Amino acid sequence: MSGNDGIAEPIIALDAMGGDNAPKEIVQGAVQAARELGLRIALVGRAETIEALIRRSGPPPHAISIVPAADIIEMDDHPAQAARNKKDSSIAVALRLLKRGEAQAFVSAGNTGAVMAASIMYLGRIRGIERPSLVGLLPLSGKLTVLLDVGANADAKPEYLLQWAQMAAAYKQRVWQTPNPTVALLNIGEEAEKGSQLSQEAYTLLAESGLNFIGNVEGRDLPFGKADIIVTDGFSGNVAVKTMEGTADYVMREIRSAIRSRPWYLAAGAALLPAFAHVRKKVDYREYGAGPLLGVNGLVFIGHGRSDARAIVSALRVARDAVRSQMLEAIREVAPARVRAAGSGLDPASQ
Repeated sequence: MSGNDGIAEPIIALDAMGGDNAPKEIVQGAVQAARELGLRIALVGRAETIEALIRRSGPPPHAISIVPAADIIEMDDHPAQAARNKKDSSIAVALRLLKRGEAQAFVSAGNTGAVMAASIMYLGRIRGIERPSLVGLLPLSGKLTVLLDVGANADAKPEYLLQWAQMAAAYKQRVWQTPNPTVALLNIGEEAEKGSQLSQEAYTLLAESGLNFIGNVEGRDLPFGKADIIVTDGFSGNVAVKTMEGTADYVMREIRSAIRSRPWYLAAGAALLPAFAHVRKKVDYREYGAGPLLGVNGLVFIGHGRSDARAIVSALRVARDAVRSQMLEAIREVAPARVRAAGSGLDPASQ
């Protein structure tokens, strides 16, 4: 991952109160990241609770500051209402830090919908980007595949898919150092004429975009890393991700049940533990931490609701690398061509 020598270490605002394991695992992850990676972190949330958790971990790292926020947006709160009404929530306070330039990125494992709604409310969209997109990370093939959108936009237009692919390409190039990343369209068949009107029109735009577009991929291709970036509407992306998560949980549960069903299976299973651990690490979302919300005018990263300390460390590292690599500036460069094209009446894909 790239860095810029001579530039001060960025400050990452971290939602200490968001997630199934908050605040304990969030604070623990922040402490680890500060000690092991030297990250500067602004922990946002209920100050007394955060201070008590930090004290349990030993001497507080100098790189951690605490920013008070009285309210908490719960995981089951209505996203838009909570974003509007809970203006002193850890999410809102952290985003205002980002807006004012007092932090350079924001990480949350909290209510995804609320983070998205509040990000649009406080940061706005990048000029020329019509809809922000939520990135899902698929670490299933020994490499990282980016899938978007995974739920921010249930309905989409072909132009949205093109913008998302362009922003994702900047993200993969800057943060994950993937040169000329390959882009594919999730569809019901490999042929260009397959799929809905949305898919067919998006295919044409992507093919003419100048991106490294390799065509359609099907749902069965998702785990095998056939493309660096796979783009689709938020409804299909969300269903795909949750189906994969459920299938993985089911398979692992069945394997554990089978191993425990016979004494000799247990013995064999013990011998295979290193192999299981190797596979588990390859597919562990905690290694990658959080995916970005692309299209908002700031660096916002959303982690899995089940994030533990290890996942938080990874998320903070990725956010730091996004700042260092000037990812936001690269994404902003995607938009002006579309603004100029819209004003001239030309097809943006032809520019």
